[in-house]
Amino acid sequence: MGANKTVKFKIKKGDLVQVISGAKQERGGDRGKQGKVLRIFRENNRVLVEGINRVTRHTKVGQSQRGSKTGGIEVIEAPIHISNVAVVDPETNKPTRVGYRIDTVEKDGKERTVRIRVAKASGKDL
Repeated sequence: MGANKTVKFKIKKGDLVQVISGAKQERGGDRGKQGKVLRIFRENNRVLVEGINRVTRHTKVGQSQRGSKTGGIEVIEAPIHISNVAVVDPETNKPTRVGYRIDTVEKDGKERTVRIRVAKASGKDL
């Protein structure tokens, strides 16, 4: 990718997504799990999904300004590559591809064309 090129993703913050690759849940993996997108990292094509790809982080124990202990062992979510997740269809609750439908909306007396994200499987709005 180029240095100043911004990539357009079909997955947005707040979308319900499902992990479509990786180890099965029986083997301790996250495949098949669903969660909400918390953040998108455009620079390295990754997304942070709620409850997915949880890792144990060991942080050095210290003290905050108030004197309470900070650090220790904490479990946090780590980013996962955007190609390993798919948006969940609101009708079937299964992963689907994302398409667009172009509508004209009248706002403040002007006609505007807007792109509405649609689930390819069912045709429902996302």
